Amino acid sequence: MLDVSVILPTYNEKENIRILIPQLESILKKNKFKSEIIVVDDSSPDGTAEEAKKINKKYNNVKVIVRNKKEGIGAALREGYDNARGRLIFSMDSDMSFDINVMPKILKKLDNGYDLVVGSRYSNEGRYEAKSANIKAKRVVSSLGNKFLRLITGVNIHDFSTNFRGIRREVWQKIQTKENTNTLLFETIVLTDYKNFKVGEESVAFKERVFGKSKLNLSKEAPKFLLKAVRLSLRSRLRML
Repeated sequence: MLDVSVILPTYNEKENIRILIPQLESILKKNKFKSEIIVVDDSSPDGTAEEAKKINKKYNNVKVIVRNKKEGIGAALREGYDNARGRLIFSMDSDMSFDINVMPKILKKLDNGYDLVVGSRYSNEGRYEAKSANIKAKRVVSSLGNKFLRLITGVNIHDFSTNFRGIRREVWQKIQTKENTNTLLFETIVLTDYKNFKVGEESVAFKERVFGKSKLNLSKEAPKFLLKAVRLSLRSRLRML
C-alpha cells in the first residue's frame, strides 16, 4: 500500500502545477513517503491535464482524472479521494498559495493518532497574507465566518474552509460526504468530529497566488457556504443523537 495520496483539484492551473508537482515530489521523496499525486481536472481549456500527463513521464506516479462535468471543488475532491490508494490522503489547492513544507507535519500528526488534520490560517502561528484590498476583504470575511462556524459546531479548530488537509483513508470511507461545492470542506470536518474521530489542526501560511485567477466569488459564495454549514451542522448533530 502507498503511504500518501496527494489530491490536486485543478481548473486552468497549468502554470502552477508545472512548479508545484516537482516541489511536492521533492518533499515526498525527502520524507521517504511511497506516494501518488492525483490531479483531478475539470476539463481545463488551458491544457492542465496534458501538462500533468507530461510531468508524469518523469515521475511515474502522477495520475490524471479528467472530469467532463464541472460540478464544484467538492465533487472533484470526492472523486480524487475515492480513487486514492494511500493509507493517508492529503489534499490542497493547486494555486501554490499554501506553504507545502507544512505537509509533512500534518502527515506526521495523522501517524500519531489524529484522523483528520486541517491546515489553519487562523491558529496562533498561522498567517493569511493580504496585500490587496480585495484579499484583505476576503480575509476579514473568512476570519469572522470561521469564528462563527467554530461557535455553532463546537469543533475545536480555527479554519473550516481551507483545502490544505490530511485524512486517514479508512476514516474518509466511513464518513460518507454528500456535498459537491466547497461546503464539502466543512462537511468533512463536522462528520469526522461528530463520529468521534480525532480532529486537529496545524498552522499554515497562506499567500496570494502568482499565476492564474482565483475561482472564488466571495460575495456570492460566502453566504451560501455559511447557510449550508449551519444546516449541515444541525443535521449532523441530530443524526448522532
